[in-house]
Amino acid sequence: MIRVLVVEDDFRVAKVHVSYTDRVPGFRVVGTALTAADARRMLAHEQPDLMLLDTYLPDDSGLTVLAETDVDTIMLTAMSDAAAVRKAFAHGALNYLLKPFTAEQLVDRLTAYSRYRTALAMSSGGTFNQEDIDRCRRHLHSGDRTVTPKGHSSVTARLVAERLQVLPHTARTAAEIAAELGIARATTQRYLAALEQDGLALMSLRYGATGRPEHLYRWKGPTGGDSGPGPSLPGR
Repeated sequence: MIRVLVVEDDFRVAKVHVSYTDRVPGFRVVGTALTAADARRMLAHEQPDLMLLDTYLPDDSGLTVLAETDVDTIMLTAMSDAAAVRKAFAHGALNYLLKPFTAEQLVDRLTAYSRYRTALAMSSGGTFNQEDIDRCRRHLHSGDRTVTPKGHSSVTARLVAERLQVLPHTARTAAEIAAELGIARATTQRYLAALEQDGLALMSLRYGATGRPEHLYRWKGPTGGDSGPGPSLPGR
């Protein structure tokens, strides 16, 4: 079992990270840290195998925490400047996933990490030849791909998610959002259903005079203006 520590300052986003990680067989989240101090304490106490680390923490940079540990780490962050990316890899990050991202993107990277660990454990006598090393590296990054569900446009998905966030506490219909965006109702319905399936929207039913239910959608994910391609993980 791969023990995972989630380090994320927004507790709502942290819960989404946990739910995504729990989808992957062989992984178990052993703790959630909302600050750098919490992360340091839990790293020492829980001794996780893998850390999912945000850069933005209220008391220190996640990059500082990364530099202090030798625990395998995947960065989950909205920080996209080249210097931060270079520093993360220089300090030992195994992968870098930019917010907002889909559940599938994180699951793919976790699955690839599991294959990488399995390949590492298969060395005979604790040594590797070049072919072994190259195989481990390929496994580690085998999940690095941009996910756009078949038949879905990342641009349209972002627009639908953003419209739902405009009034996050108001239930909206596909017809209303479709009219605002100037796209087909059926198309909007598909994207709303994908958001609901990914845990970022709540769906309820409203019954009219004909008795035929109408689907209503309300934003469930963290707010703040960030929404990504496909059903995505908003966040800082």
